[in-house]
Amino acid sequence: MWSELVGANHSLLHYSGHSPLHRAPSHWKIVATVAFVIAVVATPTGIFWPYAGYLAVLAAATFIARIPPAYLARRLVVEVPVVVFAAWLPFISTGERVTLLGLSVSREGLLAAGALLAKATLGVLAALLLAATTDIRDLLAGLTRLRLPGPLVEIMGFMARYVEVILGDLARMRISLVARGFNPRSPRHWPVVAQSLGALFVRSYERGERVHVAMLSRGYASSFGPGSSPR
Repeated sequence: MWSELVGANHSLLHYSGHSPLHRAPSHWKIVATVAFVIAVVATPTGIFWPYAGYLAVLAAATFIARIPPAYLARRLVVEVPVVVFAAWLPFISTGERVTLLGLSVSREGLLAAGALLAKATLGVLAALLLAATTDIRDLLAGLTRLRLPGPLVEIMGFMARYVEVILGDLARMRISLVARGFNPRSPRHWPVVAQSLGALFVRSYERGERVHVAMLSRGYASSFGPGSSPR
């Protein structure tokens, strides 16, 4: 089922390899990743020594999977909003004030920012490692084996199938804007960017509607409907 739904070229984060971690059953890797993230999140604020152990586990898994650290580091860009928020916490939090690099910051906010940044980084790295060692089709099959609700798994499969289509549309829109001399360098250009993203959303929604109608006209029925079972 998943090979038909997703296709062969829709594993944006997958790093091809033949390591033991790549060959491990996908549902085991999912359970291990979730357990790891729960352990990281449950670490009390203000205690930082466990993070060294968590990082060592990720480093060992990365070494076993033979994945270049730079490959994962480049994809940590998704964490930028968390980094920005963590950078503000010491300044906006209340409580005892301490001096850091000549600046007055909140001690509680400083500890919270450090914990947030460490937990977010370790969680993102764990998710990236799972994605890098597990093809999207195997990932969906693993979620099905773990009894995740069928419709949710199917939605994720379609999302993985069409994310590259949407990214292609975004790239073409960007080229079109640049060809017309548009070069966003200041906040006054943000309305144009917002309008472009809105147009992309509407276009993607309409494409989804057309694809759904076309599938129904060809006899499509959900694999997780009444009386059916995941294939």
